[in-house]
Amino acid sequence: MNPAAFYPSATDYLRFLPELILTIGGVLLLVLEALTGDHKDKTKLGYLAVAVVLGAMLAVPVALANPGASFNGMIVSDGFAAFFRMVTLLVGLFTLLCSTSYLSREKANSGEFYLLVLFSLAGQGIMAASNELIMVFLGLEIASISSYVLAGFLRDDKRGSESALKYFLLGSFATAFLLYGISWIYGVTGVTNLTAIRAALAAGTSAPSMVVAAAALMLIGLAFKVSAAPFQAWAPDVYQGAPAPVSGFLSAGPKAAAFAVFLRIFQTSFDSLASRYEPVLWMLALGTMFIGNFSALWQSNVKRMLAYSSIAHAGYVLVAVTTNSNVGTAAAMFYLAAYALMNYGAFAAITHLAGRGETHVTIDDLKGLAEKQPVLAGLLTVCLLSLTGVPLTAGFFGKFYIFKAAIDNHLYWLSALGLLNSAIAAYYYLRVLAAMYMHEPQTTDHPEPVPSGIQLTLWVSAAGILTLGVFPGLVLDYANRFATFVK
Repeated sequence: MNPAAFYPSATDYLRFLPELILTIGGVLLLVLEALTGDHKDKTKLGYLAVAVVLGAMLAVPVALANPGASFNGMIVSDGFAAFFRMVTLLVGLFTLLCSTSYLSREKANSGEFYLLVLFSLAGQGIMAASNELIMVFLGLEIASISSYVLAGFLRDDKRGSESALKYFLLGSFATAFLLYGISWIYGVTGVTNLTAIRAALAAGTSAPSMVVAAAALMLIGLAFKVSAAPFQAWAPDVYQGAPAPVSGFLSAGPKAAAFAVFLRIFQTSFDSLASRYEPVLWMLALGTMFIGNFSALWQSNVKRMLAYSSIAHAGYVLVAVTTNSNVGTAAAMFYLAAYALMNYGAFAAITHLAGRGETHVTIDDLKGLAEKQPVLAGLLTVCLLSLTGVPLTAGFFGKFYIFKAAIDNHLYWLSALGLLNSAIAAYYYLRVLAAMYMHEPQTTDHPEPVPSGIQLTLWVSAAGILTLGVFPGLVLDYANRFATFVK
């Protein structure tokens, strides 16, 4: 073997450029955090982190312009990776924009927060671009460890500390399943490259029962990361206890990256097992939708309601994954992009409305919001209507394409039960809208002005939701073009 093959070229670095920018930016923030001292205003570090994320977003087209495998086949730059890199970076950008004012309000403004977001984004980018199970694990750990700390960033908040501990313990347990599955498939095939695993399984030399067991272990690990039932119990407690901007971040960014890994592994390496794992995914999707939606019906805390809603939306995406088709993959990609916009937009509004210490996070606290802050109520309404799946919003077309893909693949009962779940979900979203528009304000206090970062997040989210609701082809055409990587 030629030793020179292990030395990266300039093209390798270009294909990995977004993650390089995020990593270098995170290290720079770490140094600046130490130099600025403990008692200085760290808001400028937040602006620098925003600039780093924008730089990484500009680097995504550069990586896409140099497609192919890099670093000896461990990382692949393709349209699929570029799509999920951009989705996770957008969620990261929203998180940073909402966090500067939030951290100042909570008197916890620290550069450590911003560098943790950057490192988590770097891990998510590695997950999306990995063509090697070892790289999947490394990317997952980088993203997860940063997320554990972010969940408990407000150290004086007992709820945050509890959520971080639960997230860490259960996340580590789930990661062990994934790692055990990786070890097992390596023992069976002798390789960890996704394409090489597929070739080894196609050769028919591996014990089928061992391969199925390895796939099942990895499925358990990834199901936890996307908060699929019955591995969803951590999500409500973590989302409720974590800082509001972090809850939005966890509900969209890591979930999108985990679904990217899910699609790559199961529709590349384990494509030959599709007939075996389809019933499992069928039940997983159905259980996730029902548990998420029915649990959300009884919630009075908006953050906890959105947590259960997030579980239900993972179920919708799993319907697309169950189809094991390029059309289903494209539908999942579109839905995850739409979900990032509408879900983080809702969390951005809650970040502001919750107030210091997040003491105003119930549905009753939103009563009369349309009278007190009509613009904020209108933007939140767009996000909630999209989450419901109302026509002319991104959420409507997201669900439409998912269920169409399911019907095209003869998953009729799953489609019907999924549509029933969409109707159930409308109830708890409409409860929030009713509180905002059909009740008088509970207090006469003058509302606090919405910080510019949260305003920008809300306007971009609402504009994106309505644009994709009218012109879904802007994203769907791209998704259809690059969903074929798995076949």
